Amino acid sequence: MFTATTTTTNNNNKSACPVLLAKEQYIQRHDSVCAQLHFNICKETGVQLDKKHWYEHVSKSVETSQESKVTILWNQQIQTDRTIPNNKPDIIICDNEKGTCMLIDVAISGDRNVIKKEAEKILKYKDLTIDIQCMWNVKTKVIPVIIGTTRTISKSFRKHVSNIPGKH
Repeated sequence: MFTATTTTTNNNNKSACPVLLAKEQYIQRHDSVCAQLHFNICKETGVQLDKKHWYEHVSKSVETSQESKVTILWNQQIQTDRTIPNNKPDIIICDNEKGTCMLIDVAISGDRNVIKKEAEKILKYKDLTIDIQCMWNVKTKVIPVIIGTTRTISKSFRKHVSNIPGKH
């Protein structure tokens, strides 16, 4: 006898089955990607690092480059003049010298939803992008980093990641 679970594909099993990809595993994958990005950003922008490898690195909520040219915020809620429900991207990079700000948000998604999730992330932070541009007087952009459960990426993934300082 066939059931819905026995006729699903491997892709569906890995991305949607709560037994195979529990919330703990999702969070672990998400946090690993964020930690590696944060480490490489800090290294590239001149932030003093006390560890040699990304997996030993403990991210601080605020990091500043040695010349204070770049500020990196880790998992910080941004206060704005109006209430914005989505005001806490994973990483924010403010380049004071260039007058730019990047909102980086990471997601581990089902392989079939990578493109959809990428678009959702950009829309999710649209209001925050507008408010940051007005409050901080910087050009702001959202950089979605979406990776499928079997490492599937969108066609625009490399373009997005190439905007992030560091070697990724």
